[in-house]
Amino acid sequence: MLSYLLNKVFYAVLTLFGVVTVIFLLFTVLPGDPARMMLDQNEDSEQLAVIKKKYGFDKPLSLQYLYYLNDLFPVSFHSENPDDYTFLSEDRYTATELFSVGNTQVVIKLPYLRESFQKNGKKVTEVIADTLPNTFVLAVSAIVIAIIIGVVLGVISALVKDTWPDRLIQVLSTLGMSVPSFFSAIIFAWVFGFIFHEYTGLNMTGSLYEVDDYGESIFIQWKNLILPAVVLGIRPLAVVIQLMRNSLLEVLNQDYIRTARAKGLSEFQVIRRHAVKNALNPVVTAISGWFASMLAGAVFVEYIFGWNGLGKEIVNALNTLDLPVIMGAVLVIATMFIIINIFVDLIYGWLDPKIRV
Repeated sequence: MLSYLLNKVFYAVLTLFGVVTVIFLLFTVLPGDPARMMLDQNEDSEQLAVIKKKYGFDKPLSLQYLYYLNDLFPVSFHSENPDDYTFLSEDRYTATELFSVGNTQVVIKLPYLRESFQKNGKKVTEVIADTLPNTFVLAVSAIVIAIIIGVVLGVISALVKDTWPDRLIQVLSTLGMSVPSFFSAIIFAWVFGFIFHEYTGLNMTGSLYEVDDYGESIFIQWKNLILPAVVLGIRPLAVVIQLMRNSLLEVLNQDYIRTARAKGLSEFQVIRRHAVKNALNPVVTAISGWFASMLAGAVFVEYIFGWNGLGKEIVNALNTLDLPVIMGAVLVIATMFIIINIFVDLIYGWLDPKIRV
């Protein structure tokens, strides 16, 4: 099992290295001069020189890439020269020195995702820390909705196989997998947040935290979570319905189910005690993989509903060409994808030893 774990971690590190390389090249080479983007129409030669020196844009591309890796890697190398980009300044790095070699310090630190171009030099880690919890709450809520409703409808669909309720549920689940999230978000916001607002009490837009009319206090508005969570959960909900239905139908044909019925157990007891529990295995494994997708799929949903999460922050950063925020957010989401996939692979390996071979 240890060799299986090490193998997965090795390939995960290679994948992450590839992601970092692609992100750097995509957002450093293609957009043009980052220093000019930061200054917009107000640049002059002196300001450009200062910005390029501060962020290392005056160095060759290969050296900029090494700087980027040095910022991200937990163990990094830093010059003691204040004029060098890698100087260990307190406003940039929070680090613990391990040892020194000449004028170079070797330290251990948290990954440094650099500073926002548009938020007065605010650290990207702070921007992500302010928005990622909202996205996490939204993703968890969507997964919970998908699991509860999906399992119930999947069980009903299996029990009434080939009847009109089964066909109706199958049509709805197919639509759920086919309709794009941004289209569903627009429809739900318009119908439930505008047309039927008088009856639902829901708003077309709104985030988890809102400020009162006087701007003096911040309070949690849970009702703003309903529509984006439902919309974000539609696609995994459709998948859960299909998985639960097919898995339950397969389980109901097993010998131990016929034995349970022969012992005199009621149909409800057979379903609740034996069938549903065993039919949940593929649902659990599928949901674990879908959670990471929730974080990436929340981009359009958050922007349409005005939910102040990481997805909305990415769209705003794209509109303002705030490259460090885009790079940091994409890197965080990719890292979470990789970690969750490793976790799921380990579960597979634990459940089925043949996978480790």
